[in-house]
Amino acid sequence: MKKHTLAFGLMAALGFSTTALAAGAAQSIHVYKSPTCGCCGDWIDHLEENGFEVEATNTNDMGRIKADAGLIAGLGSCHTAFIGDYVIEGHVPADDIKRLISEAPRAKGLSVPGMPIGSPGMEMGDRKDHYKVILFNESGQTRIFSEHN
Repeated sequence: MKKHTLAFGLMAALGFSTTALAAGAAQSIHVYKSPTCGCCGDWIDHLEENGFEVEATNTNDMGRIKADAGLIAGLGSCHTAFIGDYVIEGHVPADDIKRLISEAPRAKGLSVPGMPIGSPGMEMGDRKDHYKVILFNESGQTRIFSEHN
C-alpha cells in the first residue's frame, strides 16, 4: 500500500496525470455491428492496427443501439461504438478518436454520417471522397471536429 501511495505522490510531483499515463495504454472500445457488414469488420481492423482493444458485438437491432446511444437524425452510419462515455458512430478515423479522448470535450461523441468512400473501412482503390467528422452533444448541437480527404 505504501508503494502505491509513494508512486502516486511521485506522479503528482512530476506533473503526470492518470489520463496522460492512460494515453499510452490501449484504449478499449465496444463496437456494435450487423453480423453481415464487411466494412464494419474493416473499420475494426483499422482500430486494432491503431492500438485499440476492440470488443465487437453482432446485433440485428442496430436501430435500438443507435436510439439508446442518443444519436440524432442525420448522424447515422452502419456501426455504433462506445469508448468511455463517448459514442462513436460510423467510420471515424482512429486518430480522431484518440484526439477526442485526449481533449475530452463536453460532448456525446463523434460521427461520420453515411459511409463515405476512403474513410477507414470504406477504402476502394484510389478513390477518396471528402468527409467530415462531426462532434455532437446531448442537446443535438453539432460542429465539425475534423475533415478528411
